[in-house]
Amino acid sequence: MAFFGQIVKTFLETKHNLLPQEPSDPAAAQESQLRYLLDTAKDTAFGKFYNFDSLLEAEDIRDAYAKRVPLHDYNRMNEYWWKQQRKFPDITWPGKPDYYALSSGTTGKRSKRIPVTNEMLECTRKVGRAQAESLANFDLPAALFEKDILMLTSSADLEENKFGAFEGEISGINVSNMPGFMEGFYKPGIEIASIPNWDTRMQRIAEKAPNWDVAALAGIPSWMVMMLRRVIEVNKLKNIHEIWPNLAVYTTGGVAFEPYRKSFEALLDHPLIIMDTYLASEGFYAFNARPNTMSMQLALDHGLYFEFVPHDADGFDDAGAILKNPKVLDFRDVIENKDYALIASTPAGAWRYMIGDTIKFTDKKQMEIVITGRTKYWLNVVGSQLSEEKLNDAIKALNDATNSQVKEFTVGAIPTEDGDDYYHQWVIGLENGDLSEEKAIEILDAHLQEVNKNYKVARRKALKGVKVRVTPANRLYDFLEQSKKKGGQIKFPKVMTGEKLGELLAFLEK
Repeated sequence: MAFFGQIVKTFLETKHNLLPQEPSDPAAAQESQLRYLLDTAKDTAFGKFYNFDSLLEAEDIRDAYAKRVPLHDYNRMNEYWWKQQRKFPDITWPGKPDYYALSSGTTGKRSKRIPVTNEMLECTRKVGRAQAESLANFDLPAALFEKDILMLTSSADLEENKFGAFEGEISGINVSNMPGFMEGFYKPGIEIASIPNWDTRMQRIAEKAPNWDVAALAGIPSWMVMMLRRVIEVNKLKNIHEIWPNLAVYTTGGVAFEPYRKSFEALLDHPLIIMDTYLASEGFYAFNARPNTMSMQLALDHGLYFEFVPHDADGFDDAGAILKNPKVLDFRDVIENKDYALIASTPAGAWRYMIGDTIKFTDKKQMEIVITGRTKYWLNVVGSQLSEEKLNDAIKALNDATNSQVKEFTVGAIPTEDGDDYYHQWVIGLENGDLSEEKAIEILDAHLQEVNKNYKVARRKALKGVKVRVTPANRLYDFLEQSKKKGGQIKFPKVMTGEKLGELLAFLEK
């Protein structure tokens, strides 16, 4: 009998029943989080500049906060505040951050440096504990709670900057600050996780795999598929369950899972429970809390405050840039199945900060959301209004219609030779199967015209055609590796500028 596992399972079930994760009054919970943030930071330079003391006395604290403090993107927050915080304490949050999360830089720009305070780490741990407690909703055997958890993260080998703080990607920072009780279950262990070279790290994992009894996986799906393939290849297996027979759960995140589902499931002997998470460089925002859905419960009472900007003409212009005075809503006024840009205020000193992601509420009563894309990954050069969610759906339709396994893709608008009109250039990274470029053009174009009226109108006007380049998926990762962007939390961009697409196509010609 799994004695220890039964104790853990019973504890989770008891706590979940007595203290359910969702707050009984979400609006009150969010007001409480905002009050905590403002009160904690009222004596910082930012808090004094925007007079947090008076905001705390306001009759409607959320309305007063929205009117007083402007929206910030990374450039504004960094230029006016965070650069100073690297040198001096008490700028946007009490003290100085011990860590900075380097963003993955999928847009081709330099990595951003997002402050990670001790309070932010504790906030992330709280959300992580809430997700662990939600396992009580799943019918999992007690023995699973005694098995290993393999987390595929960025390197845990952090670099110290000249101001004495440590820098790395957020997953590496979180692993470096893992609670002590997790050390016995966590694989591949800090030593292997600290190997900076992705391929070397994967090889060590594959070699050590027979020594572990892995029941749960966590990581970005594109790199998880590569890691599982390496384990299978090195250990001469038919599928991953031959070496880890108790594997039952996969926690995904970072990108939509559906485009990778076929590639992932092909490596298994039987299905897993798939749980989605919303863990960004700026915070852990949501997690899958119940079975039979990929929607995630928003973390409304864990130290974070959220606002939402409609991802339409009320919030953004045709080029995808946020308006000077966009409409901004709090949790009470959002509408289900409508895209919003997420705005977060956090205990890392991020204030009314535009993350860059778009989400929609799938079930407002249960506070559940899905990520629909990036504000910048909105292909609308000719009015086609293609969100990342619509692009992912088109690739799923392509996979289903051709029995192909498209693992990665990107698309952008390229001007025609005369410069008056545009065409969409797709680059498709194929994992398995045969796919002709002509067939891909036919299916993608037809699907998008059928499901998106704006795209259909654009195809009759300035969008003159569709082009597709099919290449092995590994070639797209080779393109990332040129700029040392491989593994861990790195994501291949779903939408590229014409210039970046030109670089990619030239690379593929080599």
